[in-house]
Amino acid sequence: QVQLVESGGGLVQPGGSLRLSCVVSRNILSLFGMGWYRQAPGKQRELVASIGSNTYTNYADSVKGRFTISRDNAKNTVYLQMNSLKPEDTAVYYCNNVRTTKWSWGQGTQVTVSS
Repeated sequence: QVQLVESGGGLVQPGGSLRLSCVVSRNILSLFGMGWYRQAPGKQRELVASIGSNTYTNYADSVKGRFTISRDNAKNTVYLQMNSLKPEDTAVYYCNNVRTTKWSWGQGTQVTVSS
């Protein structure tokens, strides 16, 4: 059973920055491509950034140039650096693998961008 624990969210003004972290409970991170997903109220969960086991990265158009995903396999941790935040980035952010069969979702971390 893999557990995911996300942290680092909060309230930030437009244009601000946050760094999210996701700790994977088992020492298997190196075997998986990982993604950061977000779900805004009334919307479906969407993939915003992904990183392969070979560290190849990909981003949704809405966050390209502003968000950076990275990983530290030794710490079983995936990060999401978010800069130039916009109100439309407000959502609960989750991490998970990018395979069709997902691990159980964590509790997520709330990001609110508001003045």
